[in-house]
Amino acid sequence: MNFVFDIDGTLCFNGKTIDETIIAALKELVAEGHEIIFASARPIRDLIPVLPEQFKKGKLVGGNGCFISQNGKITANFFTPNLTQQLHTIIQQHQLTYLADSEWDYAFTGSFEHPIYQNINHSSAKNTPLLELQKICKLVLFKPNSAVIDALSKLPVSITSYKNEDAIDISPLGINKVYGLEKLQIKEFIAFGNDSNDQCLFEKAQFSVCVGTNDVHKYASMTITKEEVAKTIIHLKNNVLIKHF
Repeated sequence: MNFVFDIDGTLCFNGKTIDETIIAALKELVAEGHEIIFASARPIRDLIPVLPEQFKKGKLVGGNGCFISQNGKITANFFTPNLTQQLHTIIQQHQLTYLADSEWDYAFTGSFEHPIYQNINHSSAKNTPLLELQKICKLVLFKPNSAVIDALSKLPVSITSYKNEDAIDISPLGINKVYGLEKLQIKEFIAFGNDSNDQCLFEKAQFSVCVGTNDVHKYASMTITKEEVAKTIIHLKNNVLIKHF
């Protein structure tokens, strides 16, 4: 069976590491022939440092579907030049702070204390002026107001809101985590997630688990606490019905 895992708030709770009990449970899945796919809002650049070594070159979905990595090879979706210009105009008009990701480098103007900035892999990527990025795959806007949301709603983009971080995540239209899984030929799966960007996973999965009580939990098959993640992975691994899929 395919098991799809979000990272932050699902497996990783400090932005940097995954607890050893969860890693052990993941390794048990692999040992019994199941396949693990990680699907995160993080670009591949920032996803890889968190993963145990054996998973770094596995099947990865980054940037909520904007990035795909398999066997260490990354492919990416980009905004068109015209759309990039429109987004830049909105940023300028509303004096927004942001994180823009290209295939590897990025442009950031927000607070250095923000968790999103803290999780950037600074050792291998550089902060580049927005207009100097070669292509933009994904854009995070901090503290957008209703006028910004209204302007974005007129553009061909996918928008995910993060209430706890007062930010929105913008991708090319139709790009989400399920899109990324489809590019990896993953059709049937069990999903673990915790946030609004995991709704598409929960709706598509054969079985789904929400970690925590974010509003998105209503789309999941079950809701658990972060302390229950490892044992829930093992329980599903051992479940006869799951093995039927």
